[in-house]
Amino acid sequence: MSDFRTEHDSMGDVQVPSQAYYGAQTQRAVDNFPISGWRLPKEMIRAMGLVKYAAGVANRDLGKLTGTGKNPLNDEQVVALLQAAKDISAGNLEDEFPIDVFQTGSGTSSNMNVNEVISNRAIEIMGGDRFDEKKSIHPNDHINMGQSTNDTFPTAIHVAVGIEIKNSLIPALEKFKTSLQKKAELWDKIIKIGRTHLADATPLRLGQEFGAFARQVELSFKRAEKAIKAVLELPVGGTAVGSGINTHPEFGSRVAAVLAAETGLDFIDAVNHFEANAQRDGLVECHGQLKAIATTLFNVSNNLRWLGSGPRCGFYEVKMPDLQPGSSIMPGKVNPVMCESMMQVATRVIGNDSTITMAGATGGQFQLNIMMPVMGQTTLESIMLLSNVTNAFVDFCIENMEANEEACNAAVEKSLSMVTSLNPHIGYEKASALAKEAFKSGKTIRELCTEQNILPEETLREALDPFSMTEPQA
Repeated sequence: MSDFRTEHDSMGDVQVPSQAYYGAQTQRAVDNFPISGWRLPKEMIRAMGLVKYAAGVANRDLGKLTGTGKNPLNDEQVVALLQAAKDISAGNLEDEFPIDVFQTGSGTSSNMNVNEVISNRAIEIMGGDRFDEKKSIHPNDHINMGQSTNDTFPTAIHVAVGIEIKNSLIPALEKFKTSLQKKAELWDKIIKIGRTHLADATPLRLGQEFGAFARQVELSFKRAEKAIKAVLELPVGGTAVGSGINTHPEFGSRVAAVLAAETGLDFIDAVNHFEANAQRDGLVECHGQLKAIATTLFNVSNNLRWLGSGPRCGFYEVKMPDLQPGSSIMPGKVNPVMCESMMQVATRVIGNDSTITMAGATGGQFQLNIMMPVMGQTTLESIMLLSNVTNAFVDFCIENMEANEEACNAAVEKSLSMVTSLNPHIGYEKASALAKEAFKSGKTIRELCTEQNILPEETLREALDPFSMTEPQA
């Protein structure tokens, strides 16, 4: 058997791998774009299969597939078409989507790749010969009915992004928030010194500090919910330029309804299909929220890295779990590797946002954005990285992190900022002079105040109670 078969398209003959489910247009794209070796993410391919399923359902219910047009299908063929689309959305035949991310900017190559695979798979389900050039279930006439790449490809991006944020990123962030909140409650009675400008400040509780981290992450999954909302309007139904040529007026709304039912997300028909086809502003907004989440994750992990610094010459107020040797030359050294992993992911996502911003701003001319494959790939990469690193950070760092109460307490008593609570008793100027004298002499504020009899003993004890400094006073 030959390793290749001859397929034909509007431009002529093409040699295609003999057993491939795809056809001529896919092979042309494989040949034309030997760029990166990066295929579209599997989540994107699955979403495209789901969009084709929804389109098939809409065309079936509108009587288009079995109507009086060219090559109408019978009911059994329609069932096979829908089953084939479902196969793709389930992740089957993933090796049949070989086209590079850096392809035609509309995604036409990948759209036709999906159309060809669904066509041949549906013919196979029917018991037919999928290599027969006379396609009884045609990739353009049936699978792509009522559609253009220009509206279905961005629809698939929105669907894939919405699904992945809902199913991967939001649960990971909720898990992170819950883990941080448990530490906040567990460590609520541990007093430590605050730091502003990386300089000593007034005391707070370790639980309060971790409660702030938990709130940051809670706001992050609220931002993830906003990110989903930014992609709920779907371009499908606009076809080539937004006018809806060659499709039924109800097609877009029906497809959106099927996709909403299948995913549990509130997808809707675009308010204005000319805008929905032409621009990817919603995706730019969506990734902007992902960038904000990345900023938070960088901040939290970097703060924890500082708090765990040491163990003898840093703060060491929290103890990170020991995961791996930290140096090839310094025996016994252990590093905050999970913090560093999260910080690297965050910088990647922040960088990805520049790609999305430029693609959104410069890629859309008139009725089409021609940067869509890289926008889809980049956004899905950001979601995947944020989800995976958050889960790993919780599992390998936060869950087994311990408080170093001894180090926290020691820093509080040594801090010159303890003098702040004396302001109501002796005034700012005298308190400032005490702080300078304490620093110069190496004594604590408490020792200096006792020596100089600054306040009565009971008043001084109450004023320098570190726990009382962690809350507002009446």
